[in-house]
Amino acid sequence: MSDPTTADRIDVRTLPPRERHPLLFQRFDALASGESFELVNDHDPKPLYYQFQAERPGRVAWTYLEEGPDVWRVRIGKA
Repeated sequence: MSDPTTADRIDVRTLPPRERHPLLFQRFDALASGESFELVNDHDPKPLYYQFQAERPGRVAWTYLEEGPDVWRVRIGKA
């Protein structure tokens, strides 16, 4: 199986749910200001958005690139 994670894109669809948010926060924390990555998911990651707002307030840029119904893509950047 190919690695779902690249420097610019993280496809969490094949990862166990318990591993997804920690991986995404780790990747976000490694970003320099102005950098971003693309999240690929099988559902709207709105709960993740709220968690970012609670844990990294004012630091997250969130842009939907594709909004389902089968694939959701979001550009997550560090403001």
